[in-house]
Amino acid sequence: MFDFACHRFHVLVIGLLISVPLTADKPNDRPFWRPVLMGTNGMVAAEHPLECRAAIKALEAGGNAIDAAVASFYMTTVVEQHQAGIGGDGFILAYIAKEDRVIFINGTGPAPKLATAEFYRKLGKIPNAGPYSTDVPGMAGGFDLALKKYGTMSYKKLLEPVIEAAGKGHPLSFWASSYHRKTIPKLSPFPSSVKTLLKNGGPFEPGDLFVQKDLANTLETIANEGAEAFYRGRLARLSADFYKKQKGLLRYEDLASYEPEEAEPIKTTYADLEVYQSAPNSQGIVMLMALNILEGFALDKMGHNSPEYIHVVTEALKLAFADRNKYIADPRFAKDMPVESLLSKAYAKQRRSLIRMDKTLAPPPPPGDPRNHKAVLGDSDVNYANSQQAALEKSYENTDGETSSFSIADRFGNLVSVTHSVNGTFGSGMIVEGGGYVLNNRMPYFSLAEDDVNFLVPGKRTRHTVNPALALKNGRPYLAWNTPGGDNQPQAMLQAFLNVVVFDMNIQQAVEAPTVTSFGFKASMYPQPVKGTLAMPRVLANEVGERVSKLGHRTEVIEMQQPYQQQPSGAGAVKMVMIDSERGVLMGGVSPAKDDYVMGW
Repeated sequence: MFDFACHRFHVLVIGLLISVPLTADKPNDRPFWRPVLMGTNGMVAAEHPLECRAAIKALEAGGNAIDAAVASFYMTTVVEQHQAGIGGDGFILAYIAKEDRVIFINGTGPAPKLATAEFYRKLGKIPNAGPYSTDVPGMAGGFDLALKKYGTMSYKKLLEPVIEAAGKGHPLSFWASSYHRKTIPKLSPFPSSVKTLLKNGGPFEPGDLFVQKDLANTLETIANEGAEAFYRGRLARLSADFYKKQKGLLRYEDLASYEPEEAEPIKTTYADLEVYQSAPNSQGIVMLMALNILEGFALDKMGHNSPEYIHVVTEALKLAFADRNKYIADPRFAKDMPVESLLSKAYAKQRRSLIRMDKTLAPPPPPGDPRNHKAVLGDSDVNYANSQQAALEKSYENTDGETSSFSIADRFGNLVSVTHSVNGTFGSGMIVEGGGYVLNNRMPYFSLAEDDVNFLVPGKRTRHTVNPALALKNGRPYLAWNTPGGDNQPQAMLQAFLNVVVFDMNIQQAVEAPTVTSFGFKASMYPQPVKGTLAMPRVLANEVGERVSKLGHRTEVIEMQQPYQQQPSGAGAVKMVMIDSERGVLMGGVSPAKDDYVMGW
């Protein structure tokens, strides 16, 4: 029977949350909707309850956080085909307790050998769906490297609940089923996709049992043969033959030659923390550069989400993105990438000098000259806008872009942060016939402009928006956090982090607070437009929107929180896991977006 009293209570609480002043002096006193989950043995914050459950089962069986991460990754392939899985790319950051260090694994693949700029120029674009949209999927290889080097359990054991969920089916959530509906035009041209991802040619509904027999067989193969089967075995042949049949560019040789990479993470310091990010070809450096710039401002005195605070955060991000677009790409091809200089405090001081408190940098601002520690590269002009901009009213906008992420801590002191993605919804839109899985549509992240550092070259890895982060406190693991959301990722992650470190919020308050999203830079997705706006949810715009606009920001008011627009406020779909080393307590929190969930004990 429907509980009307409970329903009224929920409505009342939501109303109270929306009406609470967002610029109050004590942001850590604000109510929060979801609990901060606490435990001592293990903590998993992920994008679906079954991903959490698979990871918890691995931890309960004696596995460590790397084992749990593998289980969560493969479960993503089953419950989130629309956004991530074995056909995608991503990065792994992890604090490995036995080695007392942070490791970084690059699980991103390159453009196929046949994927030339000339081919796409003749085509007239880089399509975001179909057989020309796929690069070599790298994340299965990345997790294979992590499991072999730092894990303790077998594929066979870790994939047991994953194979069961695929073969017997799982009820589709409201969020996931909505993407089956929205993506019908993308899936319809491909019979294998219609057969697997649609129900009699139409969408699955929430609560429908989604059975994936072909995918279960694929996962059985990996359980028995490992990721080798995906790159050099039966599954590699299956993928390559399907793409060749579709006249695509991916070949068996592209898959067979792929190797994941372990490299050094990048880092900076903020307050009393060491903050780690994913190294290029990730855009992780954006968040670190923004932190370095913001270090020179008294953010706590400005007040959380005050006009001044929003202004300097936005300006720092715009400057960091300008440098991303100028310098960051695959280090195997961009040999002289000035990462160390970009992360220097001296360079941050120079870039900080461009921020004016009475006006905003006109988008996009120019890149800096990190090699010579100059605020602006060459004779580039620095333009400002100081006239009040009219607010743009925006309703729900359907975006074709999906990613997944998770954070995990175990009782052994390990801490893992992962973001992985097939890029657009259901990646290329093509289910590999007989395999039951989609491959990514990551190719549109390349540029076709020859003077762009991210210019498309066969064998090159594109610059990725995914960028999981970790922080250490007094040399001990402290915080793992990440989010999906394309170019919004480092923005939501930065604001959630500052909520914890500067404004003393608990991790659930930190991910429920409203955030802004800047579009004041060249976007990642082809053809890389500059939208030039600053998006904020209605609940924040009602408080500070007019004053922010007076500084020259072209404010875009969204009824619900950008980018998922499921709730009045929040930080992307951030998942945070915190370790309180003094008390031996693990804490988990997730933004109220997508199907985000936390489990621990």
